[in-house]
Amino acid sequence: MSDYGMMDKEEIFSKVLRAGRRTYFFDVRATKAGDYYLTITESKKFTNDDGSFHYKKHKIYLYKEDFVEFRDILGEMTDYVINEKGTEVISERHQKDYKRESDEFQANEAKTVEDSKIDTPENFTDVNFEDI
Repeated sequence: MSDYGMMDKEEIFSKVLRAGRRTYFFDVRATKAGDYYLTITESKKFTNDDGSFHYKKHKIYLYKEDFVEFRDILGEMTDYVINEKGTEVISERHQKDYKRESDEFQANEAKTVEDSKIDTPENFTDVNFEDI
């Protein structure tokens, strides 16, 4: 392999952001002409039924001529999300043991109503053993 072939695979500058099952790689690389560009790679870990795992990767190539506009739009979009929804991570609601405060309140209300019904005679069912 040529010297350039080896250099092409080498990152100039890199940073890694680990975020749960996802890892983001930010890599500065060089073009054939020696100019720099950025790659952003999302790598997501998936577990197979047999316990083994694999990764799915998605990559964005970002060139210098797009940096300013990309940064402006990314900033605008992230600011919009935070202003509209805050910093709470809503996806936690999809966890099996997640309970919203309103769910807990409703469950406690239902439990209180059920508890109040238990001791009343009209809540008992008469069973006729001759029907069995």
